[in-house]
Amino acid sequence: MFEVARDEWHLPIRENPLDKVKLKATDNKRERRLREGEYEKLLEVARTRKNPWIERVITFAIETAMRRGEILNLKWDQVDLKRRCVTILESKNGYSRTIPLTRVAYAVLQQSCEQYDRSGYVFPLTANALKMAWGRILKQAAITDLHFHDLRHEAISRFFEIGLTVPEVASISGHRNSAMLSRYGHAQMSRIQDRLFSHSPD
Repeated sequence: MFEVARDEWHLPIRENPLDKVKLKATDNKRERRLREGEYEKLLEVARTRKNPWIERVITFAIETAMRRGEILNLKWDQVDLKRRCVTILESKNGYSRTIPLTRVAYAVLQQSCEQYDRSGYVFPLTANALKMAWGRILKQAAITDLHFHDLRHEAISRFFEIGLTVPEVASISGHRNSAMLSRYGHAQMSRIQDRLFSHSPD
């Protein structure tokens, strides 16, 4: 704007006063991991809800690193139990991806398809119903500052902790940029401390 005023409007401006202003970049990305016992509390309280899908959605999120919208929009024709995988037709970045299932994630789907008709959505739950249930669960479990999206962060971090490589985790999470994925690779501090403390020097 200052350059336009000087060059096109011929105002007597010698320099842009904003050139000398330096703004400090703030990294406000969340790195919330589940603390010891929180996952068990979430599931324990979720089992007390009348809606059985709440617990299954939470479990599935931890096991697959899928986003809330991807889970709630998942349909049975995207599930391949024989190959033990699900396919996201279009994720947040516009690309499709195939997600291999863990033993627990497979069990959730197996249980659901045995109990319910395999048509339509895998998890017949609205976003609003999940949001309200999530808030009540956190309150009852006395867990603070935990977003549902933090389960995705937890899942991705766990993938790194069991030894998956960056390309392998990226193929599951859908990240196209390894730099974006690197912030998820923070191992649980207590596990690092245990490994370092138990390490015996030669």
